[in-house]
Amino acid sequence: MEQVREEGQQQHPLSIYFKIWLLLFVLSGFSYMVDYMHLQGYLRWSLILLFMFLKAGLIISVFMHMMWERLALIYAILLPPLCLLVFITIMSLEADYTFLSRVIFFGQGP
Repeated sequence: MEQVREEGQQQHPLSIYFKIWLLLFVLSGFSYMVDYMHLQGYLRWSLILLFMFLKAGLIISVFMHMMWERLALIYAILLPPLCLLVFITIMSLEADYTFLSRVIFFGQGP
């Protein structure tokens, strides 16, 4: 799949980049269709975030060459943001619990 140049360097075929560009274009079209179809609420934001994460994953894996890197480098780059997302989710759930407890014991919120 990968072509090797005479100097020993790897050169990836251009077709993979064209396919990724096409896939990014299609995912962007789906993202715009969410607004065009006037979707509302959690469905809208879930779809927008899904398409955003898919596009970001494609860009990171192919255009930043993470697909061809060692596993240790991938873990070193991707693991800290994933840990941050887990901690943010935990804090968000705790914030909701704290707010609801205050509403129950002290009356209406702001």
